[in-house]
Amino acid sequence: MTSSQPQNRPPGTSDGPGAASASGALGTHSGPGTRGTHDGRGAAGPTQAVDVDAVQRRTVWVLIVGQVLGGIGIGSTVSIGAVMAANISGSDALSGMATTLSTLGAAASAIPLARLAQRMGRRRALTTGALLAASGSVVAILAATLSSFPLLLLAFAFLGVGTAVNLQARFAATDLASPQHRGRDLSLVVWFTTIGAVLGPNLIGPGEVIASTLQMPSLTGSFLIAVVAQLAAASVYLVALRPDPYLVSKSKQEKNADEAEPGAIRGRGPLVFAIGSIAISHAVMVSVMSMTPVHLINHGVTLTIIGLTISLHIAGMFALSPLFGWLSDKVGRVTIILLGQGLFAVSLPIVALGEDDPVLVTVGLVFLGLGWSAATVAGSALVADLVTGAARARIQGRTDLVMNLAGAAGGASAGVALVLIGYAGLAWAAGVLVLVVVVGSFVTRSRNRVTTEAR
Repeated sequence: MTSSQPQNRPPGTSDGPGAASASGALGTHSGPGTRGTHDGRGAAGPTQAVDVDAVQRRTVWVLIVGQVLGGIGIGSTVSIGAVMAANISGSDALSGMATTLSTLGAAASAIPLARLAQRMGRRRALTTGALLAASGSVVAILAATLSSFPLLLLAFAFLGVGTAVNLQARFAATDLASPQHRGRDLSLVVWFTTIGAVLGPNLIGPGEVIASTLQMPSLTGSFLIAVVAQLAAASVYLVALRPDPYLVSKSKQEKNADEAEPGAIRGRGPLVFAIGSIAISHAVMVSVMSMTPVHLINHGVTLTIIGLTISLHIAGMFALSPLFGWLSDKVGRVTIILLGQGLFAVSLPIVALGEDDPVLVTVGLVFLGLGWSAATVAGSALVADLVTGAARARIQGRTDLVMNLAGAAGGASAGVALVLIGYAGLAWAAGVLVLVVVVGSFVTRSRNRVTTEAR
């Protein structure tokens, strides 16, 4: 098999002897008739012809449907979680624990889901994660019924698995993508999360109607909606993600002697920067976003307005992701990561200076979401560029682990910061993290000769 040479080269790579081609087995489209060893049932089977382009197109669409449903499951609970935590615990300082436990749950499940994908494929991993997320919503309803804060924290840990599923889905979109289209395919899957994630927070009102009708505790209707959405997502992954993209890509490596290696990392410095920029950007976003509902509640803003604010924020997170993916393919991953930091630099002053105006807070949160989107899409594509073979799923799992641990730290510290220095102080403190990424980009570029044109 002849690998097509990509238009772009990841930072830290060279054309010298022994340099790995960026068009490795996981990122090269083959025409019809490409041979594979996947039987379409999620396990290796008899050798048969696999049209990799067709499999990639089908994979992207299945992931899109799953992301929409999973986005509803996450979005219908994320905006109400901090409020429920504050109500049950009786303390605003503990409201951030909802986001903290959710991100810890995502972190704890990132590597196990990645290992499951390595052994059995993306289909089994994504299905399992969606089912665990659905169980989290059930536990949350039980926690509200019993007014048990520890049980509620356990529920949010399981709910966090849904976030891990959505994060793994973006990498699943790159398993068979060509190198020059990795950013595009990844960002398309991310973009469709917008539909569910924006719709989800606006289901708070209908959820309350459902809860009242079924005589459930207040604020639990959204979690019932989340149960249905996550079960639907699990069904889509289980039934439709065939053949499994990861197992198809693995079979391509096994049949090509040059690609039968366990995997390689091209440029450890750039890889550390890529993972670090994703993690820090996530911490900035989580810390400010998670405290916004509590801040607005304390200013007398209605739940409906809070739901709209979070919806617009989530729209910022996902709506322009295809643009950022396309730009990262064209002008460079590092450039778009820095664009994300620039959007943060617009967001945080607006939030800090306009903390008493719900409209300005909403505008600031939209820019916050845009900054997260640019940094996460470009950073994730850079990780996919820099890792080949079987090492890819492992490093992707570690990336999500670090990302969610950073988010957990941001969420945990945000509640305390809200009490000690206020909402504006929290926003200014988050700005320090933005500077860390900017400085890191220049240090990495200097040490590894990474240019903004490197991809």
